[in-house]
Amino acid sequence: MPQNKEEVISFLGVSSYYRQNLKDFEIHAKSLYKICDQQTVFEMTQGRIQEYEKIKYALTNAPLFLMTDWKLPFKLYIDSCGEGLGAALHKVQIVNENHYEGKICFISRQIKHTEARYGASQM
Repeated sequence: MPQNKEEVISFLGVSSYYRQNLKDFEIHAKSLYKICDQQTVFEMTQGRIQEYEKIKYALTNAPLFLMTDWKLPFKLYIDSCGEGLGAALHKVQIVNENHYEGKICFISRQIKHTEARYGASQM
């Protein structure tokens, strides 16, 4: 558990390196990024502890990612909410004559202040 801002910054730096492998990373990291600001007093609230634990769990239980077979189709799933945008790229694989969707990568980011006004169709 981070005891100060420097430890939060270090944790976010390491976990951010693996952000493509972590679903909804930016949404879970949002409250942790907020306490890295110099004007914010360091306080690990219950919500921040839960988000820290979610990221830590995701890092240690990351899904198996597949190599790309260009002959088979891809599937792109996108989503947005009032806090962030995200996408997941999946690859259809054939395993024992059954179709299986394997994960290739995730991307996500927090929405900017001005984007918060956008409707769902504009995200």
